Amino acid sequence: MPSLFKQIKKIFKSEKSSKKAAPTPAPKPAPKPAPKPVVAAAVAAPVAKVASTPSHPENTHTNHTFAALVKSDAQLAALADTKYTKAAPASRVAAAKAGLEANGFKVHHVKSRGEAFETIKSLIPAGASVNNAHSTSLEEIGFITYLKGETPWNNIHAKILAETDPAKQGELRRTIGTTVDYYLTSMSAVTEDGKLAHADLSGSKVGGVAFAAANVIVLVGANKIVKDEEEAWTRTNEFALAAESARARDAYGVPASMIVHYEVISRANPMNPGRIQVVLVEDVLGF
Repeated sequence: MPSLFKQIKKIFKSEKSSKKAAPTPAPKPAPKPAPKPVVAAAVAAPVAKVASTPSHPENTHTNHTFAALVKSDAQLAALADTKYTKAAPASRVAAAKAGLEANGFKVHHVKSRGEAFETIKSLIPAGASVNNAHSTSLEEIGFITYLKGETPWNNIHAKILAETDPAKQGELRRTIGTTVDYYLTSMSAVTEDGKLAHADLSGSKVGGVAFAAANVIVLVGANKIVKDEEEAWTRTNEFALAAESARARDAYGVPASMIVHYEVISRANPMNPGRIQVVLVEDVLGF
């Protein structure tokens, strides 16, 4: 046994001596503490982007909006706070959209003037001939301003206005003015059961919308929504005519406008159902 212990001691002694002989490795540097997160790092996580509302060109006819006319024309003052100057609630907008679609019209439901502007632009292919009836709604979304500049279309309205002879200009309105590829206009009323109503004096607007133009784009604000066909006439005759008369007094120096032609479009043409498209906007537009 003693010899065994001696041998074990020898082994331990040799291990100790070898350990002493071996170079001691340099101590590893202590790891640096992780930097504390700063406030900027805390917000570095992805943030959801808010979709921006499309903009639209400037309205260059601001003196002919209803808000401007009601201030400048005493004959319009009584209608300053009528219900027809206010946007219908979402439930009635939805009802009008459903009614229009049930009657075969294609509806583009948008929330803003900028979206309305971009939607109309997207509906007209390059090279198409385009004309427009007078429309305060189209003015208010900047589309008339846009048409006065360089566009990818054949602007028939500009050609008509370039003719200074009244008789020749009238003939252009009757011919190339109504038979365009795309006719742009608004309405004085749209009913909850999906009918469109409008009026004019000369007949050029009604003629283009009713049949002559290959395609019609109708821009309608939520303030144009009425209950039924009876109220469509009331809105047209008692409100839209009064507002248009105020515009005519300012623009043309005449005592008033008048309704010579009145049209109700009760449904899309079954032989050409895609011809009339409606851009329905959740905003107050025109009168």
